Amino acid sequence: MVLDKLGSMLQDSLKKLVGAGRIDEHVVGEVVKDIQRALLSADVNVKLVMELSSRIKERSLKEAPPAGMNPREHVVRIVYQELMAILGRGSDIKLAPQKILMVGLQGSGKTTTTAKIAKYFKRKGLRTGVVAADTFRPGAYDQLKLLCERAGVAFYGEKDNKDSVGIVKKGLAGLKDNEVIIIDTAGRHALESDLIAEMEQINLAAKPEHKILVLDAAIGQQASVQAAAFNQSIGITGVAITKLDGTAKGGGALSAVSETGSSIAFIGTGETIDDIEKFEPDRFISRLLGMGDIKSLIERAEEVITEDDFDVEAMMRGKITLKDVYKQMEAVNKMGPLKQVMQMVPLGKLGINVTDEMYSVTGEKMKMYKVLMDSMTEDELEDPRIIGSSRVLRIARGSGRKPEHVRELLKYHRTMQKAMKGMRGGKFNMQKIMKKFGQ
Repeated sequence: MVLDKLGSMLQDSLKKLVGAGRIDEHVVGEVVKDIQRALLSADVNVKLVMELSSRIKERSLKEAPPAGMNPREHVVRIVYQELMAILGRGSDIKLAPQKILMVGLQGSGKTTTTAKIAKYFKRKGLRTGVVAADTFRPGAYDQLKLLCERAGVAFYGEKDNKDSVGIVKKGLAGLKDNEVIIIDTAGRHALESDLIAEMEQINLAAKPEHKILVLDAAIGQQASVQAAAFNQSIGITGVAITKLDGTAKGGGALSAVSETGSSIAFIGTGETIDDIEKFEPDRFISRLLGMGDIKSLIERAEEVITEDDFDVEAMMRGKITLKDVYKQMEAVNKMGPLKQVMQMVPLGKLGINVTDEMYSVTGEKMKMYKVLMDSMTEDELEDPRIIGSSRVLRIARGSGRKPEHVRELLKYHRTMQKAMKGMRGGKFNMQKIMKKFGQ
């Protein structure tokens, strides 16, 4: 998960609000201390953390809750707003025809990110092409060509040509029928004069609408130094932060970039070519706090799932049969890793606790569940509550599986049904809060 530890710690801190009899200075103080620890562990600047926590405490104790919002929801709203303030705004990259120039130091993941962003635009329905203008790093051409083939996007490059500006000019002409053209450029180990000169020449030749700087999340708070340097050179319009799923310094990189006045355009969420998303601060913080991200969930579903695959309305009603569970598992697998998908559901540590065991329900387990369901009657599939111990034994014998496998499937069904109902209400209604936030 992206910033898994930070999200867990923030959600745990807000759980204290749920259990508190009343919201007073002591409770707010404990929550603020927990938030401080969470942000510091994610490498967010100490001064920034202290300023933020001071504002949260002051506002929580002095501001009156808006009409229709209770004190608990009011404090969560304040935490949400203050976190939004330190992450800044998202970029203004739109789903429209454009040219994008990719820049960054060597080793930042620029070439992979170029292919990921190309796949992102293709998923959104835009014809996309990529120009391989990294003539410095051996293997860059072959790597990008292979990634573009996997992504199913157009590719232009000249393997033995060292004239990067010439390649860009011919690439733009060759890919002119594409709506989005992304140019991968060379990186160095430092921002040296020859790299600056090459970037400036390509920038003049391409006249891109956007210039995206790629930064490794492990750089932490030093992200601000690189962002400022590249911005001074060519005027970057956004930053893509890679490997955000594998470092404790991701919070430092995110907040450091926003401090420079630059916007974060994309974040890398995993290793596959689909593991990238456009950075939306409100959605990102919503997931961190366990409030889910229904907008992104719906967008991802619309990209890969047909009406025959998945009845979203039935799921949201919270009443699901075992047949529904299987169709949901098949549909969710199309949407990507289950853990990423479940982060978009407003459950988290403040509602239903989704365990690692649930995340493992893919592949072989799905096949096993299908075999178990084939041994059930229509009545059992429609209403699993009628399955008692004698039926469990019959289903196990009929499927060649063990009784504990049947019970595991029934437990999974109960958990999913409870989770779906949890999305609609409950003691600490996150969806209601997000509506009040203007989400």
